[in-house]
Amino acid sequence: MKKVYLDNASTTALRPEVIGTMTRVLEEDYGNPSSTHSFGRTAKVILETSRKTIAKLVGAASQEIIFTSGGTEANNWILNSAVKDLKVTRIISSRIEHHAVLHPLEVLEREGKVKVAYVDLKPNGEINLTHLTALLSDNIPTLVSLMHVNNETGTVLDLALTGRICHQYNAYFHSDTVQSVGKFPFDLHNLPVDFIVASAHKFHGPKGIGFVYINKKANIQPMLFGGEQEKGLRPGTEALHNIAGMAKALELSYSALAIEKEAIGDLKEYLKAQVGLHFPGSTINGEHADSFYNIINILFPFSAEKTAMILFHLDMKGIAVSRGSACQSGSIRPSHVLKEILSEEDLKKPSLRISFSHYNTREDIDLLITALQSIA
Repeated sequence: MKKVYLDNASTTALRPEVIGTMTRVLEEDYGNPSSTHSFGRTAKVILETSRKTIAKLVGAASQEIIFTSGGTEANNWILNSAVKDLKVTRIISSRIEHHAVLHPLEVLEREGKVKVAYVDLKPNGEINLTHLTALLSDNIPTLVSLMHVNNETGTVLDLALTGRICHQYNAYFHSDTVQSVGKFPFDLHNLPVDFIVASAHKFHGPKGIGFVYINKKANIQPMLFGGEQEKGLRPGTEALHNIAGMAKALELSYSALAIEKEAIGDLKEYLKAQVGLHFPGSTINGEHADSFYNIINILFPFSAEKTAMILFHLDMKGIAVSRGSACQSGSIRPSHVLKEILSEEDLKKPSLRISFSHYNTREDIDLLITALQSIA
C-alpha cells in the first residue's frame, strides 16, 4: 500500500540537502559558538552565516533575526513583551488565530495585564479591515496580532495593507507567518510589520527551530534569562545543526519557489476538479481569490455519522490529511476556525484540510479520491 502524505500544513519532510547539512554540522562542527577556541569560532561562523542567509532571504537586517525553538515560543514572547516592554494596553487579534496566539492572549487578559479585542471576520473568513480601522481609531496603545496565512483554511491577509493601517494609528503589528515563510516572498525592509515568526519544519527544515524577526525600532526584552546568546534576547546554547539546517531549507525553498508554487497550485486545482466531479455538493471552506496555494479545506456532503471516523478510515488506507491544526488533532471538538465561518449544521459534517508540497503528485490525489469514495 502506497502511503500518501497530504498534511504539509502540519509539518513537512526534510529535503535531502538539509539532512546532509545537518549531518555534516553534527559530525564535524560540534563546537559551542560561545567558546573562543577554534572549534567555537568555527561554530560561530556557521551560526552567523546562517543568520545572514535567512536575513537576506526575507529582506531583513541580520541583527533583526533571533533564533527560537519555533513559532509557539516566538508568539508567546512577542505578545508578553508587547505588554511588559512596549506598554501596550490592548491587543487586537482574531478568533481564527493559531492557539499559540489565542491561548497567551487569554492568559494575559485573565491576569488583567491587557485588554483583548477581536476584529470581525467576513463570511469567508477574511479579516474585516474596515472593522480593524474602526477599532484602532481610538488611539489606545495597541499591538495588532493577525496571522498571514490561516493554517486551516489558507485564507490570506494582505500584510502590506494591514501594516499600513496599523502604523497609521501608531499600533505595532505582529503577524504569525509560520505557514507562509518559505512559501511566500518577504521583503521586510519595505513591509510595514514589526514582528514575524517562522518554524523551519513548515518549509522542509528540522523541527524544534525557528526564528523571529524583530524590527530594530521595537525595543523588547528577553523572555528567558541566562547567557548572552542571541544578543542576550534568547539565552541558551544554540542548536547549531538545526539552525544550519533551517538556513539551508529556507535557501532551497526560495530558490525553487516559482517552480514549486506552480506545480503545487496545479495539484490544488486538480483536486478541486476531482472533488467537484466525484462529490457534488462539496464546498470549499474559506475560499476567496487569494487563498494560499498549498492549503485547501473541503466540506464533504457525507452524513454526520461518517464524520467521527473519517480520519481513521483514511489513515487505514495510507492517506494522511487532517481536520484542522495538528496541535488540536486529538480533540473531538470542532475546529475553532471553522466554528467562526460555518453553520452548526455544517460543523457536523466532515471538513478535511488537505495541504500539499512539491513531493505530491496527481496519483496521490487519485488515491485520496478513491479512499473517500469507499467511505461515502
